[in-house]
Amino acid sequence: MLSVAEARARILSAFSALPAETIALPDALGRVLAEPVVARLTQPPFDAAAMDGWAVRAADVAKADPAHPVPLRRIGESAAGHAFSGIVRAGEAVRIFTGAPLPGGANAVVMQEDCEADETIVRVGRAVAAGRHIRPAGFDFAERQELLPAGRRLTARDVALAAGANVPWLSVRRRPRVAVLATGDEIALPGDPLGPSQIVSTNALGLCALVATQGGVAHNLGIARDTADSVAAMAAGAVGCDLLVTTGGAAQGDYDLVRDVLTDNGVALDVHTIAMRPGKALMFGRAGAVPLLGLPGNPVSTGVTAVLFLRPILRVLQGLPPDETQGPQRARLATALKANDRREDYLRAALSTDADGALVATPFSRQDSAITSLYAQADCLIVRPAHAPAAAAGEMVGIVPLSGGALNL
Repeated sequence: MLSVAEARARILSAFSALPAETIALPDALGRVLAEPVVARLTQPPFDAAAMDGWAVRAADVAKADPAHPVPLRRIGESAAGHAFSGIVRAGEAVRIFTGAPLPGGANAVVMQEDCEADETIVRVGRAVAAGRHIRPAGFDFAERQELLPAGRRLTARDVALAAGANVPWLSVRRRPRVAVLATGDEIALPGDPLGPSQIVSTNALGLCALVATQGGVAHNLGIARDTADSVAAMAAGAVGCDLLVTTGGAAQGDYDLVRDVLTDNGVALDVHTIAMRPGKALMFGRAGAVPLLGLPGNPVSTGVTAVLFLRPILRVLQGLPPDETQGPQRARLATALKANDRREDYLRAALSTDADGALVATPFSRQDSAITSLYAQADCLIVRPAHAPAAAAGEMVGIVPLSGGALNL
């Protein structure tokens, strides 16, 4: 049996980043940059007020205090989008608002709370140093400065930054196109009439949703029945995609036809037995020109293997490292666990925090790979290496978070 690490390494070595394409900024959320975002202007483009108040010469108010306010002649106003065009000279002040350009001659802003004004005179009751309450030109960033690096998945904050840098178009990696094919006479689409031996298909819709969360575009090919002709015809719908993912038919039973049908069509497939639980049988190869990843048909096995194998493929296709974090993530174990056997175990668990803010993982008492309701409630997978000894409550264990993806604030 292959280890999970070895199987992942073999599979991921077959993929590289997709070509770049140019998109409009409003479509950029969740996309991965192929080229850096470089500022097309300086921000702010001028010295700007950081407070509502009065633009003054610091020397004119150097001796001001509440008991001895300094009177200055008000000569105008500077508001956002409406700069004062004159020059502040000795004994003068300009009413100014946050974000407005600092008038020529002024070198400080006194907060409005420290002043009293009528229509002609402002009385300044606090001294300020030169530069006080001013954001100098380029305080945020300068023209031609790199703001976001290539290989970054764009968040809502990144989109706002690119907009502020006056960048209307971005070069990003093309979104992976993933065809998803469920197989089996026993499954029917949600809402369709169920035969006496049928169950509702969950895997294809779950896989399509996972592809979307990771920034890909999913194409649901439907359900292939347990005949060679049906499997071949449905799999042909993956032409033009970057990956075909099948669910079911990866084992070696009499009705597991995916391997045999695709092999008969001259496709090289590796059928691996992975030393993991849940999930064991896994296929990888090519269906014509399209890479194929065959996942098990058991619902939780499908979900867990998709997290461990499909999710990193999608990240690599977008020019990202296979995992969101460098190195294993860890949490404190809430309950004791028995020793593990030769298969790497992925236990569904809930995450919480203790009084010190540390992560605590609580494995569910039932771990059967058919229990989809608990898998939906899980926050992470606790990783139990092969032959791991018994673990006591409070020990640190490795975890695989089930959160994260393309849509990040």
